[in-house]
Amino acid sequence: MTAKTLLAAALALALVGCDAAAESNPLPEGYVAALVKPAEKVAGADWPRYLGPLGTGVSHETGWSAEFPEDGPKKLWTAKIGTGFCSIAIAAGKAYTMGHADGNDTVFAFDAATGKEIWKHSYPCELVDNLHEGGPAATPTVDGNRVYTCSKEGHVFALDAATGDVVWKAELQTLLDVKMPTWGFSGSPTVVGDLLVLDAGRVVGLRKATGEVAWKTEDKFKPGYGSATAFDHNGEKLLAVLNNELLLVLRAKDGSEVARQEWVTSFDTSACTPFVLGDTIFISTGYGKGAGLFRLVDGKLELVYENKSLRNHINNSIFHDGCVYGFDGQANQSRTCKLVCMDYQTGEVKWEERGLGCGSLIVVDGKLVCLGDKGTLAIAPATPEGFKPTAKADVLTGKCWTTPALSHGRIYCRNAEGDLVCLDASK
Repeated sequence: MTAKTLLAAALALALVGCDAAAESNPLPEGYVAALVKPAEKVAGADWPRYLGPLGTGVSHETGWSAEFPEDGPKKLWTAKIGTGFCSIAIAAGKAYTMGHADGNDTVFAFDAATGKEIWKHSYPCELVDNLHEGGPAATPTVDGNRVYTCSKEGHVFALDAATGDVVWKAELQTLLDVKMPTWGFSGSPTVVGDLLVLDAGRVVGLRKATGEVAWKTEDKFKPGYGSATAFDHNGEKLLAVLNNELLLVLRAKDGSEVARQEWVTSFDTSACTPFVLGDTIFISTGYGKGAGLFRLVDGKLELVYENKSLRNHINNSIFHDGCVYGFDGQANQSRTCKLVCMDYQTGEVKWEERGLGCGSLIVVDGKLVCLGDKGTLAIAPATPEGFKPTAKADVLTGKCWTTPALSHGRIYCRNAEGDLVCLDASK
């Protein structure tokens, strides 16, 4: 969340720690490198969900430029979409996002290249502006001819991707007998086979064709503000979910529990969407908690390391080529926030860079695409050798906590007030 999930951000006093890494069960040397397969490069790629094609924040699109003209990137189009922190999903020539205005949430579909509005769908919803601007935080998920969305109040819609017509809708609070969390439901829907998975107090698998409940966890949890991650493990499809009490591993087919690990912040604000590589799961949260790498072995989560070197408050860290890149620090202490590169396998910090505040990032073709929290867009090679931007420009004003998206040579960014900009990054 967001990005994201965005959580908005509880702008309360943070507990800021700086402990060194505490290693428990270090991974074998070369373990991570052995798991990573060379990626297939493509000239252009869709970005159909939060954190991109695979939900990892990574795209292998090559048909774009990591440099800007002297006067900055060309603005192809802009739009006013209303208050919110929802990112942008791009698929089949359309860009989908959400915003709030005058008591209503609206889902928009734009022509991805021109910005022409194709359709919009509005419905009454609370703003939920607790300690931040409010508005929707979950990013639309495009799957085939459907777009799936979730509001702060827990309205889940399946919309026709071409027309915006409602295929089905569900109300999570009623359906699951749960209450809206402090900053509203913020996790983006995750498609797993014929299911739509959400963390909503109970983790639930809805039939994506009908909205009917396929399964739900018996236990109720304090829901997190990130999304579920699907992954394969020993021939099974599993889910990693971080709520505000636990890191959970569930079976995707029926929601049954495989493993759990306590993970609590001082302010019940975990925004992380877990990252899974092989049998390892990486999470990171703010409020003095930090990062943790766990290994799933025989139905248990074994700690590899835990440290306070990378504390994600409102946006995810991203893995690339043996390292994790992410923003460390609290949104209400933006000046002290820093972009960090950390060795995934050991937790060793490779470099730190200030200047972008509590921003967000993605990785495209081996480059960091970073959006600072005041609207500065910076592109740099993703390398443990240091942060050396090849392009940098101010593209928005106001609060920018939302993860950008890059698709078919265009970069999409938004701010909290609802200014959406599409930038030309074509070669």
